[in-house]
Amino acid sequence: MTEAKLMKGNEALAEAAILAGCDAYFGYPITPQSEVLEYLAREMPKHNRLVMQAESEIASINMVYGAAGAGFRSMTSSSSPGISLMQEGISYLAGAELPCLIVNVNRAGPGLGTIQPGQGDYFQSVKGGGHGDYKMIVLAPASVQEMADFVFLGFDLADKYRNPVLILSDGAIGQMMEKVVFQPYTNPKVDKSSWATTGKLKTRERNFVTSLFIQPERMEVHNLKLEAKFKQIRENEVRFEEINTADAEYIFVAYGLSARICQKAMDIAREKGIKIGLFRPICLYPYPYKRLEELAPQVKFMLSVELNSGQMVEDVQLAVKGKVPVKFYGKMGGLLPTPEEIVNELEKLIANHHAN
Repeated sequence: MTEAKLMKGNEALAEAAILAGCDAYFGYPITPQSEVLEYLAREMPKHNRLVMQAESEIASINMVYGAAGAGFRSMTSSSSPGISLMQEGISYLAGAELPCLIVNVNRAGPGLGTIQPGQGDYFQSVKGGGHGDYKMIVLAPASVQEMADFVFLGFDLADKYRNPVLILSDGAIGQMMEKVVFQPYTNPKVDKSSWATTGKLKTRERNFVTSLFIQPERMEVHNLKLEAKFKQIRENEVRFEEINTADAEYIFVAYGLSARICQKAMDIAREKGIKIGLFRPICLYPYPYKRLEELAPQVKFMLSVELNSGQMVEDVQLAVKGKVPVKFYGKMGGLLPTPEEIVNELEKLIANHHAN
């Protein structure tokens, strides 16, 4: 039987990276994710793998580019201001079709903000925070267990699509301690010789890794290739969780930490006789537009609960296509709503809905 361990979310993620066969990690310390670097710096050398504290986040992401370009399973992690500094490199990675894993333990902003949890990086993560037409696969864990599980999934998806994958966590999930079970995992050891710069030239032509295409005709061809890949991702990698939606008259839509709080709010509301369900996007890109649209006709409204001023709510509105009202409730600055506060907001919205 696999042993359960009590670990911080950041530590569980770092241990999963080792088990997933991560060859190289490059990072720079920033609260609230510094434990990732600290854990890997202690444990990775025991497996003859590379950990380097770079001189900056900009250096970190470009080191990831170099290692990924050579065919190694590569990874970095940071928190919101650090991820902002990485945006140019992330665009380069996506443009060059290099697989890697990036972790953002989101803290509240804008600016330096606070070390408390936030979800203000949603737009940056799913809409493309860097330049050009590119997308990352974005996974949103809601527990320490998922912090570990999504590392395995993230590396596999990165290799499958030759694309950066982002795990969008937050300061609470990174710091909280819960039981985690590391399931057996076998690194598929994907053959990257057809594109990686391995230095082995006797049996093939030289490989080039680049996102630079000076001729506009070639640049458009490359962009169309990327768009075809992103379409394939949208068709095959949508992930979500539904709780009590079958009979729901109202639906909370929330991801990550907000979804955990909403689950308790849902339980309280149902004890009061309010038929509400919870819809949790697990993949933020690709977003589960189709399923939300399917749920829209059965409910009176949806309530998007977020730790920001209103970001994912726009995707919920796009999903339902005007078939049902979409409301928003948010907290900012690192503050967390209590389940009771969310239920109070829900009851006010229900009263207003009936009044109108």
